Amino acid sequence: MRVRELRRLLLVLVVISSPFLFYTNFLCRHQGPPNSCHQMKNWIGRIFHDSYNIQQQDIVAYQANISNNGSIDRPGSLPTPLVDSNGVNNEDVEDSNGHFVSNLNETHVELFSISTPNKEYFRLNFGDKLAINPNIIPHPLLEDTWIMIAQQYDPLDTTHMQFVELACDAAFDETHSQLRCLFPPTSLPIAPTGLGNCEGELEFFNLNAGPHDARVFYGPRSLFTIYGSNSHETCFGQWIQSFRVLVNWESDAEDGEQGSLFRVGTELRRPAPYSAMEKNWFIFWDADDVMYAHYDIYPRRVFAKLNADGSAGPDIAPQAAAAGDEQCLNEHMPKPGPVHESIHQATNSLSVTLCRQQDSDCSPSDTNTFLLVIFHHKTFHEFHGVYEPYVLLFQRRLPFQLHSISARPLWIHGRERVSETHSQMLYITSISWKTSGQKYHGYIDDVLFLGFGIEDQDAGGIDISTSDLLVGLRLCSEAPGW
Repeated sequence: MRVRELRRLLLVLVVISSPFLFYTNFLCRHQGPPNSCHQMKNWIGRIFHDSYNIQQQDIVAYQANISNNGSIDRPGSLPTPLVDSNGVNNEDVEDSNGHFVSNLNETHVELFSISTPNKEYFRLNFGDKLAINPNIIPHPLLEDTWIMIAQQYDPLDTTHMQFVELACDAAFDETHSQLRCLFPPTSLPIAPTGLGNCEGELEFFNLNAGPHDARVFYGPRSLFTIYGSNSHETCFGQWIQSFRVLVNWESDAEDGEQGSLFRVGTELRRPAPYSAMEKNWFIFWDADDVMYAHYDIYPRRVFAKLNADGSAGPDIAPQAAAAGDEQCLNEHMPKPGPVHESIHQATNSLSVTLCRQQDSDCSPSDTNTFLLVIFHHKTFHEFHGVYEPYVLLFQRRLPFQLHSISARPLWIHGRERVSETHSQMLYITSISWKTSGQKYHGYIDDVLFLGFGIEDQDAGGIDISTSDLLVGLRLCSEAPGW
């Protein structure tokens, strides 16, 4: 309670001092030293970020990183603690490219690209536009072509009330170091959801228009997008729509009844209570292709059956807790520290069978096929955010109890650092199969795309073997008392 009141006090102070902050921002843009100004902008952005749990890209001061000549700086490197919240020493030796080269095997599971020459991640190039929070999905018709979707980022926009999702067909360049738009990206025609239902300290959010942080993903048959926007139930909620409608594709014969779902933007509901700011929900499908929504993962899970009108059934998570979830979370979930740390959902879900498709005895079943998502352990120390991604698997039938959790966080090869205490912030937003025609289900020998944001200013991706993602999982059945 004291922390909450302190944050409210901080917000009041920011509002009162807004002329000073505006003047400071003006000086930073046009006269101030870039590094010093960048730290000031991060501090301003963090006040809002902690107060309302808003993604950092929503904060104008945190986004802008403009050099003296007015050009847009690509993501830089900012401080990250040498010792994490669990007391693990991350002090490593860097190579000539500024990459970690030691101790990673002890603290992380490092992921290497299977296609780039240096095995590092590749950039997502949206032409003359910048974008964050990306998605990469296989094109339904074209080989060696993918669709990129991401939130437009404009460091010169000082209002940040109009939000746009960019989309384009994309292919790799000759060096395979970039996945770039084949034509200029277009804005997805996602309709605004009204003036909003925000009150009191959050009333200014009623002026928001457009989608935030969209996730685009295949289900077993159809293609959907979930995005944040003004809510009819709370201040800021989650909405879903058929992606085919937004890009004017004809329905696929394989879509079946799911092809007619959510042809207009539909607000998703959840079991009460609501938070003022809801985000990062994901959809999953059971073994019979029944649709569910997953709302929270920690300190307790919340998920429910999803109906065609966006409404939700009762919370199923208590059944999973009774089946062993509570013991698994207590034993295997990373422990957030008491200050500026949290656990939250990050990506969409996929179904994966834990054997190689080419093996004659590999056949999907309830004993070898699970639902996969990635979540983040988020920290903010030394004026900089760090997102540590973990894999979570859970059963594909009721009550969907947890199966396993990563023992160590993932590390994407190519993440940069420029000194002993400075490294990039990467945060994973999407997972998808790389192969054209592959939708929700895959095997451990299939290739995955991970899409991620870079320092709230840029976007990247990496293609990896699914088996690499699943290294070092800790089984829930091994938790004491399970």
